[in-house]
Amino acid sequence: MKKLILMGRSEAGKSTLTQALKGEKIKYHKTQYVNYYDAIIDTPGEYIQTKNLGAALAVYSYEADVVGLLLSATEPYSLFPPNITCMANREVIGIVTQIDKEDANPERAERWLRLSGCEKVFWVNSKDGTGVKEILDYLKE
Repeated sequence: MKKLILMGRSEAGKSTLTQALKGEKIKYHKTQYVNYYDAIIDTPGEYIQTKNLGAALAVYSYEADVVGLLLSATEPYSLFPPNITCMANREVIGIVTQIDKEDANPERAERWLRLSGCEKVFWVNSKDGTGVKEILDYLKE
């Protein structure tokens, strides 16, 4: 199975998706540091939100086969600039999270991820499992 590193701002759903991918019961906890699992690396949102910590994500990405950029469907903006995926020497996928929320706009989030350079984009609701199997299948390819 390919190893996936998850990147996105705080509360984008990285830890919740990690739990769903591992088949665990979903419970909220704030990720304080980089967590390594068999096939997943879960990173704190502050790493992508803070200029001085962003370089650490590049270093951690060398431990993964695939970079997953997470963007909540409820976000009014994207932290990922256009064509950012060309900076990675790994495959980069987009993951739209929180598609079940009342104010969700997954189409907009997907457009932003595609603008960032993600060719493959998954829509996920980690709480009911929507899209989780598709990501697991993709990592098994």
